[in-house]
Amino acid sequence: MLKLNINGKALDIDADPTTPLLWVLREWVGLTGTKYGCGIAQCGACTVHVDGVATRSCSLPAGSVGAAKITTIEGLSPDGLSHPVQVAWAQHDVPQCGYCQSGQIMAAAALLKEKPRPTETDVAETITNICRCGTYQRIKAAIDTAAALTAASPASGKV
Repeated sequence: MLKLNINGKALDIDADPTTPLLWVLREWVGLTGTKYGCGIAQCGACTVHVDGVATRSCSLPAGSVGAAKITTIEGLSPDGLSHPVQVAWAQHDVPQCGYCQSGQIMAAAALLKEKPRPTETDVAETITNICRCGTYQRIKAAIDTAAALTAASPASGKV
């Protein structure tokens, strides 16, 4: 039995500890916002936060997480729309197909938590998620907007 803390809830999950965290989240817990992309931790569609760190969940055995706090896209904000990154994503109309967006948003939120005013180099080095639609310019603009929103009103949402 796995004991996991997902989006602030302690859960007991009857899954093999070697099962990738992605599949535990999607199939056992029913949190399908985290997407399967490549299965080898390259594309970033499966990005979640593990103790605040952007982590690709497709290659992380669920049993290795231990007591760490896991946050999925469903747990980023109470309503799914109010986190500064989510607000900026909507303002810039970032998604086209939308498949990679939960991973992109989670990676951006982790970056902004670590570096509230990231440089272009910070974004380029940190946001390595792949977007087939190629919305990278809008992603960068949304990250800049989210940083400005957070700086203008730090209490508006935790980054």
